[in-house]
Amino acid sequence: MPALKTRHSADLKTVAPVIGKASASLRVALVFYSLLVVYASCYPFSGWHDSGLMPWSYLTESLPRYWTGFDITVNVIGYIPTGLLAVLALYPHLRSAPAIVVASVCGILLALVLESVQSFLPSRVPSNLDLITNAIGSLIGAALGELVRRPILEQSQLRALRRLWFSEQASRGLIVIALWPLAQIFPQPYLFGHGQVLGVFSGWLSELIESPIDVGQWLWSQAGAGIEHYLPAEVIITACCMTGAILTLLCQTRQTAPKTMLALLLMIAAITVKTLAHAILFDPDDAFGWFTPGAASGLIMGLVMLGGLSFAPAIAQRRAAIFSLGVSLVLINIAPANPYFVSTLQVWVQGKFLNFNGAAHFLSVAWPLFALWFLTHKTHDYNEPT
Repeated sequence: MPALKTRHSADLKTVAPVIGKASASLRVALVFYSLLVVYASCYPFSGWHDSGLMPWSYLTESLPRYWTGFDITVNVIGYIPTGLLAVLALYPHLRSAPAIVVASVCGILLALVLESVQSFLPSRVPSNLDLITNAIGSLIGAALGELVRRPILEQSQLRALRRLWFSEQASRGLIVIALWPLAQIFPQPYLFGHGQVLGVFSGWLSELIESPIDVGQWLWSQAGAGIEHYLPAEVIITACCMTGAILTLLCQTRQTAPKTMLALLLMIAAITVKTLAHAILFDPDDAFGWFTPGAASGLIMGLVMLGGLSFAPAIAQRRAAIFSLGVSLVLINIAPANPYFVSTLQVWVQGKFLNFNGAAHFLSVAWPLFALWFLTHKTHDYNEPT
């Protein structure tokens, strides 16, 4: 162990921290988080109408008489990462006070636009108090960003470790991988079954034609599939999603990285978040409601697939990840939800967590698309990890 520790320390010394360089991963994180805020603020994207008032009329109204500490806290906390990431993303072009000012203004403008958009949604009420608390959150985040700028960007050993364990193009990919456990929060009909784009599209289409329609169900019936195919679909979806996510991590690692440990930590994080989400959103007794026979079989099948692919070259792992995510994306969009999940979902009351659940839903829908965007990035063809 002492010899291993000495060698690891020597490796870190040979990979000196990068000083005064912009962080692509932080800029990607800012874009992702901004999209998250936009989706959460406009969720559930239904019932758009013109109230007859100007979108910014809420600015001149008196402050709301009824509000809760929960609402204030959520509005402030929700915009802290926006200001923090904006300050770090502006480095090294802007620092100190100018970075704080620009980051705060950007956060306020984002909140201003989104509050105005909410005037067209019946489930949302634009509020000047929300704008004020969002602005406070942006300012706090910007100040925190300036405080952590030096230890994170100028004196950090994390950059050295990242360069030692991961490829040069891993900045975007690590952000995508970090979002995978968080994507487990939103209830899904199948374990790890992200990317239900057709469900969102069907909802919009049903509202447009004023008649319920399920595009996925129609495609399922057209393919000649029936109830007997539910279990195989669940097994394949779970296995392919799991394999695609783990391979998205492994294809970014170098030979010096502890690949097994990183893969296990990612799986443990995803399953832990999934279990806690079920316990909090539904009932503590339903914490392991996601662990169905199909999910268990899918986990075993995924482990078998990873057992062989974990030793493959990075380019093969990347292509296998693209294939696995592609298969799961097709199946999750046409396979109907099992009756147990539908009955469980009926007891789910979103209430005050509407913004939070909107953000979680966005992650659940968009994560495979983010992963495929990263995996198909053309720079991989010239810079596979060694």
